[in-house]
Amino acid sequence: MNAARSSRLPLLALACLVLAACGEQPLPPEYASYAGHWRGDGVLLVITPGGHADYERVSGGSRISIEGAVHGFDGRGFRIGPRPLGARFEVQQPPRLENGRWRMTVDGHPLVRVEVMPVQSGRDRLAP
Repeated sequence: MNAARSSRLPLLALACLVLAACGEQPLPPEYASYAGHWRGDGVLLVITPGGHADYERVSGGSRISIEGAVHGFDGRGFRIGPRPLGARFEVQQPPRLENGRWRMTVDGHPLVRVEVMPVQSGRDRLAP
């Protein structure tokens, strides 16, 4: 790789991050109940009202992390991150109040909304 091309890589990476961040829009009002800090067995999902999401799943010795704009809400799920790099999440049970706790099921994982102080994106992680 020549020097001119390698010097452009950091700028390209920065441009991609800026473009991904620009895609954030507030959650649609009908999906406002998705906002919050959700946890399940090996799963962490944080969705902000402003339209950003952090997802992490730890299983066995592997970890999957996705961070970016949350969008594409419909009756069956939502997306996190830009296409084609983002991921689609299927919602089997949307957020609902059950026995005093907010719950939902995403990609087959039962999640409970926990009341925590707001976190900066990327600050809260599951232990391996």
